[in-house]
Amino acid sequence: MTLTASPGHTAGPGPSRAGRREWAALCVLMLPLLLVSMDVSVLYFAIPSISADLRPGATEQLWILDTYGFVLAGLLVTMGALGDRVGRRRLLLGGAALFGVASVAAAYAHTPGALIAARALLGLAGACLMPTTLALIRTLFRDPAQRAKAVTLWTSVMASGISLGPVVSGALVEHFWWGSVFLVNLPAMALLLVLGPLLLPESKGASAPGPFDLASAGLSLVALLPLIHGIKELAKDGWAPLPVLGVAGGLILAGVFVRRQRRIAHPMVDLALIRTRAYGGSVLVNLLAMVATVGFAVFLTQYLQSVLGQSPLEAALWSLVPTLGVLVAAPTAATLARRIDRAYVMGGGFLVSAGGFAWMAGVDRATPLWVVLVACALYAAGLVSAMTLANELALGAAPPERAGAAAAVLESGQELGGALGMAILGSIGAAVYTAAMPPSAPAAARETLGGALTGTPDVLDAARSAFTEAMSGAAVGASLLMLVAAVVSVVLLRGRT
Repeated sequence: MTLTASPGHTAGPGPSRAGRREWAALCVLMLPLLLVSMDVSVLYFAIPSISADLRPGATEQLWILDTYGFVLAGLLVTMGALGDRVGRRRLLLGGAALFGVASVAAAYAHTPGALIAARALLGLAGACLMPTTLALIRTLFRDPAQRAKAVTLWTSVMASGISLGPVVSGALVEHFWWGSVFLVNLPAMALLLVLGPLLLPESKGASAPGPFDLASAGLSLVALLPLIHGIKELAKDGWAPLPVLGVAGGLILAGVFVRRQRRIAHPMVDLALIRTRAYGGSVLVNLLAMVATVGFAVFLTQYLQSVLGQSPLEAALWSLVPTLGVLVAAPTAATLARRIDRAYVMGGGFLVSAGGFAWMAGVDRATPLWVVLVACALYAAGLVSAMTLANELALGAAPPERAGAAAAVLESGQELGGALGMAILGSIGAAVYTAAMPPSAPAAARETLGGALTGTPDVLDAARSAFTEAMSGAAVGASLLMLVAAVVSVVLLRGRT
């Protein structure tokens, strides 16, 4: 691996320890990570203003919302492997420049098509940024204890960015026009372009055998896109032929991709690494964590707005409260993992999360908001603690020369877990909601809570009670998933370093 010398590393026995320069570089890396994760949810409150201005059709509006996430997920593996070849700092800075240009294009888009194209460019830039930030941590922090702290910060910032997106969106749209939610990216990207070359070392794999495997890159994209899109469509609209075909086609193409990786001399994804317990087990438990995180977040957002009657901005601000538990729990888990087998700490984190979801299963219409927030803080603290340790273990298990591809596979698993969460927990919630609604209610009200908002007060009251039961059902499902994740953590990751 080629790496420029850094005066911040101190000599001595064992892995060299990072100094002030490396920690400053980590702070710089958090800038793109925060904004890339924020852009997943930043349009939640801006979309009404965008609709009023650009007047997109229903399909165009969906693509405005989803294009960024789809392109990001589909290109993570490709960009992670590309960073290992051409240099992670180079790819990071190129992604930052593209992210800035695409942000300007999105802010000043005059047609739905132009905004969709700009969102696709943002997804491409985000795919350059996310795996390289995690891979560069592998380069900057060679000491395992320091790397654990750095990965803890990385995971916390990523989770915080997704939560902050709606808050930033709501505040900006309230005072400015909708394009401001994109222009907020520019100062951070400019700072990264200035400080990145000064603080970040260049690193890449020691060898780059043969040309870049464009066929594998194309296969990873065309496999993940229909797979994730199909799962989300099934979660949203129920069974339909096209989403089912998309999922089936994605699985078939994923099989072709894996087969190609087995046969070629220099694969994009190291299948031998995935088969190891330290890395493959970490990817699996991270996927399970994202199933619960994303799948339940949909219910909590609707509960705050449609059941408790909060405004979107109020709901977004209240949803930030549980992150306070994360800020305490994640460093505590990292400290415990230096004294106790991390598999048990991760298992404990998942058990805490299971307890939080079980508490949420007992929520009803009369439950005070503070009780709901405490339960949310409990499950969020357990989840992020376990995910932090899984990220750190996976990153440490990967060879430095494949850090970019390893980080990309880890993040692709998280994206897939999010889509599965919406499908699995969404299906559970939908079934409970339909069963809890009176048969005399209008058909639209029996399908979704949104369909009951224009109904009579009696219908709306029944729908709110039914939705609260649906959220409880989804919480039970999430709690069971966390128990499975706790068992998987201990069985697969015990004794792994």
